[in-house]
Amino acid sequence: MVHEMAAWTRAQFTSGVDLVEVYATVSDSRGAPLSGLARDDFIVEEDGRRQEIRTFSAGQFPLALAVGIDRSFSMAKVGLPAVSRSVRGFLSALRPDDQTMLVGIGSQTEVFAPLSHDRRPALEALDHLDPWGTTALYDATLSAVASIEPASGRRALILISDGTDRYSQTTATALLDRVRRKDVLIYPIAVGKTRDAVFVEMATVTGGRSFQVANASSLPAALTAIADELRFQYLIGYVPAAQGGRSGWRSIQVRVNRPDARVRARDGYVAP
Repeated sequence: MVHEMAAWTRAQFTSGVDLVEVYATVSDSRGAPLSGLARDDFIVEEDGRRQEIRTFSAGQFPLALAVGIDRSFSMAKVGLPAVSRSVRGFLSALRPDDQTMLVGIGSQTEVFAPLSHDRRPALEALDHLDPWGTTALYDATLSAVASIEPASGRRALILISDGTDRYSQTTATALLDRVRRKDVLIYPIAVGKTRDAVFVEMATVTGGRSFQVANASSLPAALTAIADELRFQYLIGYVPAAQGGRSGWRSIQVRVNRPDARVRARDGYVAP
């Protein structure tokens, strides 16, 4: 059996001690969450140096989630009503204490429902989601990440689109550089035959997971997989071994200490 793990990290600097926290999701080869792992099952390395895990817990943690839906004119062919129904089912299945927000992606980025525990604004907005504009996907991604990042606890962004970016001021290179420095797990879902190459890269550098589905009718399965992944996670904390005060990028590798394990994880963080 192969296990996959997604992780992202937040550096906290308190009383001169650098505590790096990593939220991790472990899944089996079928994509089902794998529970029951202990501290000793994990190996964490920073810049190639093994780190001592100081804190460890498993279970459900507070979640702040943004869902970005491409509402450009081309999405009319995909079927926005079917997309809305799928997202409605996904939001309804989240825990009551999870926070959600809904973002519309067109020529401009619109927040249809701000971050809240109340699902009603998002569910009502889904009933009125009409095609409009082009796909400024890169700009919208940065805007959504900026909106969700101030929230406490875990933060995640789901992007649903049928194509590639058009007319964004942000380049793919700049987008990837920015999102890898944030504490937001990104799950891009491409609907149809086209998937922007940056979808896979965004998922990789943030510790998320990229999906491609043939049509809107296959969207619920992808959203269910994401919900399962977010439902149960491990929280790992470590104090980095002495780096001589070096600031800048620090790479992270997280592994599961099992011979049949395969790890998918965020690739690092920025130390001030």
